[in-house]
Amino acid sequence: MARVGLTAERLARAGAELADEVGFEQVTVSALARRFDVKVASLYSHLKNSQDLKTRIALLALEELADRAADALAGRAGKDALTAFANVYRDYAREHPGRYAAAQLRLDPETAAASAGVRHAQMTRAILRGYDLTEPDQTHAVRLLGSVFHGYVSLELGGGFSHSAPDSQESWSRSLDALDALLRNWPAP
Repeated sequence: MARVGLTAERLARAGAELADEVGFEQVTVSALARRFDVKVASLYSHLKNSQDLKTRIALLALEELADRAADALAGRAGKDALTAFANVYRDYAREHPGRYAAAQLRLDPETAAASAGVRHAQMTRAILRGYDLTEPDQTHAVRLLGSVFHGYVSLELGGGFSHSAPDSQESWSRSLDALDALLRNWPAP
């Protein structure tokens, strides 16, 4: 019988905390069982397997990130919106590195379509409306922003910018300025 008080949601939250502590790749049902001091079998009434746990953590992370981004974007447009959106991703990754890694998990199409990932795409496209981009340029710009944000954050988290001046924050600000300038002057095909 499962321990009273354990739910799939509670396990996902505990798994997210564990991911932030030890890394997303290290999260397993066994590790979670040890955290709750229960037998692994008792968690299987709430979780199918470690992949199910990881998917739940990814969905939780996407939801948290979307909520933060929506709050940050309220009432903003143009460069202010772009900067606020980018800073949400960077700040979230710094505060929750395991959850941020979870948010990158490849989800099956049905799960992805029902996830907060859809809200992320909608918010990115809303930001780009301020730059008057049409398709297919808007899709190219969505991919560019995602690549720059994720690439910068990943390199920074890995210590890639800690060995030289100027400070990483200065480079981040300059990168966002460059993105804003590029989006305002998007090249014709």
